[in-house]
This record gives sequence, C-alpha cells and structure tokens, in this order.
Amino acid sequence: MDRCDECLFVYSALDDGEVPQRLHDLAGRYPAALHGVPDPRRRPAPEVWSPLEYACHVRDVFRVQGERLALALRVDEPEFPPMGRDELVVSERYNTQDPEVVLADLATAAHGFAARFAALGATELARTGVYPWPRREARTLRWLGRHTVHEAHHHLLDIRRATLGRPALWD
Repeated sequence: MDRCDECLFVYSALDDGEVPQRLHDLAGRYPAALHGVPDPRRRPAPEVWSPLEYACHVRDVFRVQGERLALALRVDEPEFPPMGRDELVVSERYNTQDPEVVLADLATAAHGFAARFAALGATELARTGVYPWPRREARTLRWLGRHTVHEAHHHLLDIRRATLGRPALWD
C-alpha cells in the first residue's frame, strides 16, 4: 500500500524527517475535531464509529505502532500481531471513555512515537517486520512511520464524515 485511494494520502510523498512533525501536527488537530461536534459519542450509523471511537482508535494506533517499532529494533523481522481494532472498540468501551482523557493520551502517544521515530537512523529505518494489514507483508520501519501518519490523517477525515453523517468520504 503506497497510496490511499480514499483519502489520497501518498506514502512516498512524505520524507522520513517529516514524519515526527506531521505526527505532532496531526495530534494537535484532534481536540478541534472532537470539540467541534455536539456529541462525540454519536454514531451516524450502527456500523460507523463515532468521533470519540475514532480518536480512541488513533490513540491506540500510536501506542501499538510504538510497540511494533520497539519490537523491530530488538528482533530481526518480527511478526507484528494484529491490533484487533474492531475488538478494542467493544472491549475497551471506547464510546464510554472521557474525551478529554482520550485527547491527552492521544497526544502523549503521538509525541512518544514521534520521538522514537525521530531517533532512527537509515539502518533502523530499513529494518523490517511482518505487518498484518491490509495483507501480511514485510514492511520497513520507514513505512511504519508513514503508515502511522496516514492513520492519523485518514481518521481525522473519518471524524469529519461521521460528524456530517455521511457514509462516504468524497460524496
């Protein structure tokens, strides 16, 4: 996956050195996204997450990606377990969490991942791990950083369309 057809994110357009700042910037946009909706817990449709659920997911993406990065630095080509995104929405009761705590934790996780990524050199960026999604494939830590930016970027758009009650991003 080098480009997201839905949000038009292009992985190769992002330089390694830009990843940390983009993560900081994106994390800073989540408070306005959540505060800009009357009810962040409202799902526009039963199968579409609420803005709060998207924010919880992004927080957990930052955490899991940080764990994957650390694992790939310790182990040669580890297999990254799936994060269980759909299961976490239920088991962690995303929609009952305090939005302010979620936003604080999201920022902390984003800044932590950004700092760890910023410390990587060319050799570390080339290390690989087997990523489970969208298909099982060896991916570099360079890709992992870009994919993390993509996740944060894409889900801000998901929050916008959940707020508008639209099922598709570009309708």
